[in-house]
Amino acid sequence: MHITQLNRECLLHLFSFLDKDSRLSLSLTCLHLRDVFLEPGLWPLLRFHSPGELNKCNFLLGASLRYLSICWYSSRVKVCNIEDWMKTTFQKDICSRHEGLVSAFLARVCKTCPNLTSLTLAGCGHITDDDVVGVLRSCAALRRLRLENCVRITDTLLHGIVTYGSALRTVQIDFCRNVTQAGLQVVASQRPAIQLSADRSAGMIPDCLPQDSPRDRRLRLSQLREAPRTVRGTLRGTGSGTV
Repeated sequence: MHITQLNRECLLHLFSFLDKDSRLSLSLTCLHLRDVFLEPGLWPLLRFHSPGELNKCNFLLGASLRYLSICWYSSRVKVCNIEDWMKTTFQKDICSRHEGLVSAFLARVCKTCPNLTSLTLAGCGHITDDDVVGVLRSCAALRRLRLENCVRITDTLLHGIVTYGSALRTVQIDFCRNVTQAGLQVVASQRPAIQLSADRSAGMIPDCLPQDSPRDRRLRLSQLREAPRTVRGTLRGTGSGTV
């Protein structure tokens, strides 16, 4: 029996075992298999391992998408994490090749994936608070948000979680250096139903301005080290999520 003689249900089951590239390759063999590739129900989960993958045509965004993960673990992430005013011309050139890719992709998600329930972003050094808040506003069913090593994320997102994340149940913000204990406390106090965790985020040295002196940075770090003790005591009293 030829593969095209299988019914649609069997073909969808077959496609479900293939990765994105294999699905695309198979879909290019005939119109019948291309039609199966374009079935929205085939794409409830998408995982990407670099921003460059977001420009490929080997996947489909649609209302069936429930789980989205963009995790970039590369040495280039270290370059993205350098504060813009400190980057060399060479480093800026590296970032210019991909800095808008994830933001543009999330904008597409906002328009086409209203039923998204889980979003994971790791190593996405160029996404901003507005990018993630946009997803919160457009995807009202989002229940799980995980951010790791996203250096441009600040307390503005935490306020957005309080305002727009009505369905959120789990929020994990790890190694995001511009998030503060005060911002985490806002979420913990105003949205106690959320299971909140933040590994190292509020204890890292935040971005500084070009005019900041080494003394200013040391002072800010000492303030950060003092803040967690006060906030943790408050959290124990409220019985909210772990911070």
